[in-house]
Amino acid sequence: MAKTFKRILVGVDDSADALLAFDYAIHQAKRDAAELIIVSVLEHDDMNVYQALDSDYVHGERDELKEHVQRYQQQAEDAGVANARMVIAEGEPGETIVKNVIPHVQPDLLVIGSIAKKGVSRYFGSQAAYMAKYAPISVMVVR
Repeated sequence: MAKTFKRILVGVDDSADALLAFDYAIHQAKRDAAELIIVSVLEHDDMNVYQALDSDYVHGERDELKEHVQRYQQQAEDAGVANARMVIAEGEPGETIVKNVIPHVQPDLLVIGSIAKKGVSRYFGSQAAYMAKYAPISVMVVR
């Protein structure tokens, strides 16, 4: 018998793989009548040192990201997910999700794309590999 999940965490960053992961998570959440938590991480290494030190800049970036992730939440609800919410975190995505987000929201499945949109973590072997290795829950890596 297939395992059912009660709380699914999906990471989004607008990469093609993350969009596929998001679609998979919606399908799984509907199938299991699970809660869907959509997480995105504000990465400080995308900012220069002056931007990172400017709290107004960081606040603006965070607000922009929150607005963006709200569109994912709306899309999940429009697709028929009864219980969807979002989490915005800050830091290194893999480590932040494993060490902060998972203990906080206590999901039983993490769904992520294998390739990040930007930066050094573009290839599988970085963020996705870190989460697959260290997450204390089941991890579905979508490509």
